[in-house]
Amino acid sequence: MSPMEGFLGFGSNQGDRAAALRAGLRRLERRGVRILAVSSVFETEPIGGREPDRFLNMVARVRFDGSPESLLARTQEVERLAVRSRGSRNDPRPLDIDLLLFPGHERACPPPILPHPRMWLRRFVLVPLAELAPDQRNPLTGRTVLEELEGLPDGEVHPYNPGLRVQERSGG
Repeated sequence: MSPMEGFLGFGSNQGDRAAALRAGLRRLERRGVRILAVSSVFETEPIGGREPDRFLNMVARVRFDGSPESLLARTQEVERLAVRSRGSRNDPRPLDIDLLLFPGHERACPPPILPHPRMWLRRFVLVPLAELAPDQRNPLTGRTVLEELEGLPDGEVHPYNPGLRVQERSGG
């Protein structure tokens, strides 16, 4: 199977949020997910959650030798290691990792659905994604990430400790 290259979304709104993001990246790398680049970290308001805890969000460009199902299993294992229990969709969590977009691997089922079905509606996904791939196109509309972002209502997405990244290196 040829390598999949695409984007993962990361979020955390419990505990040491930045440490949870760093640990998520390290744990994925130990499970065969190559981290190619990481966006800046942004602080965002939770969507429909029960608690007011703000999220830290970022996006990573990754390469993986395996299937979308295998990558999903690895991300869910890393979430469990961060002591994430699966409750309702918008519950607070120490770590959330979503498969966002893997060009050439678009699919409506089985899980994971690619691209992520709600990513194009979420400023907290598109702002960090725009840092890494502003010209990447939505395969459903043909619009770029920047064009999709321009069409969204304003929302609270602020740089978190500007200049500080959870991972300083990016590879090729």
